[in-house]
Amino acid sequence: MAQVFPKSSNTLSKASIVVAGIVLGAVGLATININRTTYVTTQSMPIEQVVQFTHTHHVGSLGLDCRFCHTAVEESSYAGIPPSKTCMGCHSVVWKDAPILEPVRESFRNDTSVEWIKVHDLPEFVYFNHSIHVNKGIGCESCHGRVDQMPLMMRQNSLNMEWCLACHRAPEQFLRPKDQIYTMGWDPEKALGMTQAELGAKLKLENNVQSRTNCATCHR
Repeated sequence: MAQVFPKSSNTLSKASIVVAGIVLGAVGLATININRTTYVTTQSMPIEQVVQFTHTHHVGSLGLDCRFCHTAVEESSYAGIPPSKTCMGCHSVVWKDAPILEPVRESFRNDTSVEWIKVHDLPEFVYFNHSIHVNKGIGCESCHGRVDQMPLMMRQNSLNMEWCLACHRAPEQFLRPKDQIYTMGWDPEKALGMTQAELGAKLKLENNVQSRTNCATCHR
């Protein structure tokens, strides 16, 4: 009986298996790493808002405390967005007729909310409590970055699970004295003459900070 397939078919079949393995491996690797790309995380990408609020001016230049606007950071699972009346407390006098602030004035007049775009938006399947992190000594800067140097707000960090776990496994690398939680650019060596490792180990004991890595901590 004549040979149906040429001898080269053996080589091609073996090569196709190798190529298929490489393609599947590449697809798997891309699937694993796509959530780390800035395209997905929007990390370091300024977010355009209805009103281009600048933390550089309000925090960096004017020195406003985070709690002036985000009043619930120490008590609630959400930091909270300030109501328009908070903005108008100043802007009824300062820049009161500026066109850029008309959405805020309209919101105040109509008793409606400005439609801010949430920058640090976690998936629905993730439980995060803002107050517990603040009350245990995690500074705003650790998660949100140097907001006093951000003309437009952006994500400083990826918010991926691996980023959260890096802190949960070794929280001492981020712990601060509670009176310095809202201070931008705070340096333990300049302020206290201690390294972060020394200070973190001390505060971890004093504040009873636990390395919570159980799945049910965040996924409930």
